[in-house]
Amino acid sequence: MPPNTTATTGDTATTGATPVKSGRKKGRKARLVVLVLVLALIGGLAYGAYWSISTVRASFPQTKGSITLQGLSGPVDVKRDGYGIPQIYASSDADLFMAQGFVQAQDRFYEMDVRRHMTSGRLSEMFGKGQVDNDAFLRTLGWDRVAKEEYDTKLSASTKKYLQAYAKGVNAYLQGKDGEDISLEYAALGLTNDYKPEKWTPVDSVAWLKAMAWDLRGNMQDEIDRALMTSRLGPQQIQDLYPEYPYSRNKPIVQEGQYDKLTETFRQSGSTGTTQGSTGTTQGTTGTTQGGTGTSQGATGSTTSGATGSGLTSQLAGLYKVLDDVPTAVGVNGQGIGSNSWVVSGKYTITHKPLLANDPHLSASLPSVWYQMGLHCRAVSAKCQYDVTGYTFAGMPGVIIGHNAKIAWGMTNSGVDVTDLYLEKVTAGGYLYDGKIRPFKTREETIKVAGGKSKTIVVRQTRDGMPLLSDRDDELVQVGKKASVTTAAPDRGDGYGIALRWTALDAGTSMDAVFALDRAADWDGFRAAAALFDVPSQNLIYADGEHIGYTLPGKIPTRSSVDDGAIPAPGWESKYKWTGFIKKDELPYEYDPERGYIVTANQAVVDKDTYPYTLTTDWGYGTRSQRITDLIESKIKDGGRISTDDMRQMQLDNSSEIAKLLVPKLLKINLDDPEVRQAQKLLEGWDYTQDADSAAAAYFNAVWRNILKLGFGNKLPKEVRVKGQCLWVDKIDSTGPVDDDTKVRECGERDADQAQPDGGDRWFEVVRTLMDKPGSDWWKTPASGTRPKAENRDQLFARAMIDARWELTAKLGKDIDTWSWGRLHRLFLKNQTLGTEGPKFLQYVLNRGPWKLSGGESTVNASGWNAAGGYNVVWVPSMRMVVNLADLDKSRWINLTGASGHAFSAHYTDQTGMWAKGELLPWSFSDKAVGKSTSDTLVLKP
Repeated sequence: MPPNTTATTGDTATTGATPVKSGRKKGRKARLVVLVLVLALIGGLAYGAYWSISTVRASFPQTKGSITLQGLSGPVDVKRDGYGIPQIYASSDADLFMAQGFVQAQDRFYEMDVRRHMTSGRLSEMFGKGQVDNDAFLRTLGWDRVAKEEYDTKLSASTKKYLQAYAKGVNAYLQGKDGEDISLEYAALGLTNDYKPEKWTPVDSVAWLKAMAWDLRGNMQDEIDRALMTSRLGPQQIQDLYPEYPYSRNKPIVQEGQYDKLTETFRQSGSTGTTQGSTGTTQGTTGTTQGGTGTSQGATGSTTSGATGSGLTSQLAGLYKVLDDVPTAVGVNGQGIGSNSWVVSGKYTITHKPLLANDPHLSASLPSVWYQMGLHCRAVSAKCQYDVTGYTFAGMPGVIIGHNAKIAWGMTNSGVDVTDLYLEKVTAGGYLYDGKIRPFKTREETIKVAGGKSKTIVVRQTRDGMPLLSDRDDELVQVGKKASVTTAAPDRGDGYGIALRWTALDAGTSMDAVFALDRAADWDGFRAAAALFDVPSQNLIYADGEHIGYTLPGKIPTRSSVDDGAIPAPGWESKYKWTGFIKKDELPYEYDPERGYIVTANQAVVDKDTYPYTLTTDWGYGTRSQRITDLIESKIKDGGRISTDDMRQMQLDNSSEIAKLLVPKLLKINLDDPEVRQAQKLLEGWDYTQDADSAAAAYFNAVWRNILKLGFGNKLPKEVRVKGQCLWVDKIDSTGPVDDDTKVRECGERDADQAQPDGGDRWFEVVRTLMDKPGSDWWKTPASGTRPKAENRDQLFARAMIDARWELTAKLGKDIDTWSWGRLHRLFLKNQTLGTEGPKFLQYVLNRGPWKLSGGESTVNASGWNAAGGYNVVWVPSMRMVVNLADLDKSRWINLTGASGHAFSAHYTDQTGMWAKGELLPWSFSDKAVGKSTSDTLVLKP
């Protein structure tokens, strides 16, 4: 049982920066730890229980009374509310950030430690040889090396001072503590190896921004998938699966912005830049060729390797496997995942002041990736400049999303294309570039392994410091040597490799931006702060007491007219090299638009015909953003006004946009089986709302899943299908399909949460565009067992309705009165080291759930699920907030889990139940409100 927490916040850290993806890579993450606890349990349940509880008690942080910290210049108050959320009060910047480091380490140091080992490619030092391959890949990327370069050469003196103060606070917490004094996990690790936590460094904090940028890196997965699809699909088929963004139906973010002036300047000067491209797979634009003979790049049609055909396919499939093993930092990177934020002007609110909402969608982690806190100077002055509250990451000083006394801001991932993969012609002497062999730039990296021998790797880089990712997998190296080529490609020699160009591998100033945002007092200050935010590029929305705004920051590359960044490019030709970066004063923004609101939900930033640069060819398709826009418009029509609770209710909107399109068609289909007709009748009168208790939502989503499987999933190559899903398909060779009716059995290779078709809003648009083509080949599917074949759209819909009926019968029972969406659509929260494998007892202690959730894919209440893999929730609104600029104390917030990373703490998941119901907590900001909500006060003394 959890101990009494009136005097302490019971904490024993669990990681949210996962060394393992939930349910993946058996045995890779915490085998040593699990074995230790298994032995403890074998030794006797009573002893094991006593050992665990006593260890947990030893690591609980002190939250009342006082603690002396050497290095403080004055006393600091740490006030925690009933949910353990800390508000820190200090009289100098250095004291404020030192206290932040101390308090975050109290609650979540184990999580912080795992994160820094991930970002530096040192997980093997904690978890043993199962992490060597991951570490090798992360060393190849070199996040910690870039972070050190940023710290040494790019960041301001004040930022360095804050990072140093934060590190000092973390280390003050660590001083004199053994592993078991910090967390249960360290006690377990200490029984199998001599691992001891090291001191925290400023670079450890900076490197975390690289991990965040990696997970939010843009369209690299789409780039790989499009190239992989060429093994089975032709150019028109791929174009069907990546349709144009529907600008006429789903509005971009910026509609009245200052970019219009930029566009006019470009038109007058005759400069075109790289024009906004299509979605990147149209024939003659990206020119994918039939049957796996390669992918053509750019409008001119020059080939990417000629292309390597099955060699390129194998390279990219292998690379995807390597990428899939890499631990996620803040979320799944894939089509469909995103975030919502919007801001409404005071002219449409009850308070006559702006309201701002934000809910980033990330993969679920325990504890949540977010950490709520407030940082307050007792008196704001040149000596102490901060009075800010919101969400940050454990391990990073400052606040990432939130508000200060003057302004509020939110973020969503912009999705701009800041990564490109290059196919490189590799020989023993170097790599080919413009007809010459150039030497690699190399470095050695030694990976230390707990309980094993160290491993040394050689990292090779091509031009512009691009790491050769394919070196990290022996199979990829061999495939590169055997890659088939045509006369259009250079001589093979040692074969091909794949290199990465990514803006985050250049030193930048994003850490400066965090502190500048926290200090900003008006629009100009906000814009200046945003300009420092190099990576990841985020949509930033803004509000103060009178104004609203939006800006797109980031280091965004420009490309030549032959390259739209949609698929891997030939690295041996300089015309595919990035031509530069968009100037910061030429990036889109919007300030006080006449319409009175701004919505960002990963849709297109600007209309492709009005902006001279390509930002990406892979936007989200605007389903959520347009729904939010419609909700706002419906509320303000005829003089209506919006309240804080209205904003909350919008965040919980469960309406399915794809159901609105499909259900009228599904209801017209004649079905012979009375039990299938019974299920069909669930859709009659349904309001398309995906509540957890809705039987109609359960049946519709099962039908949607089966439409996607029959129409598209079974026709995709094995590299993108669900692992273990096996089909008999036409045999292909390097020239395309073998025309002799030969069938081969192919099994899918992707984890369920990353496979295609995932059912996101790109697939909404795919199906929408094909609805008017009832005879399309996509609607044709062969018979299977007793299931009839389909020759057109309606026949396939009928087959999907039959399959869905019996799928849900197997999962939920024959009686449709017992069906509900929440029984299918469940959220499990897993401790990302000990909770993913091992004895059931440990999983019971460390993991939480399930919760039956409303919402769904590409819904505003975006509890995402992957249609190829199943119905369980794979990403969520990781937090929700609504800021009330009329009275900041009337703002509201919630976290996915709780403040603590300690499994036995009362604050481990104490917010999750309310989060699942869509409730928000009071968000105290003023001294008076914080004082009223305070449960525990700890004084840190110099």
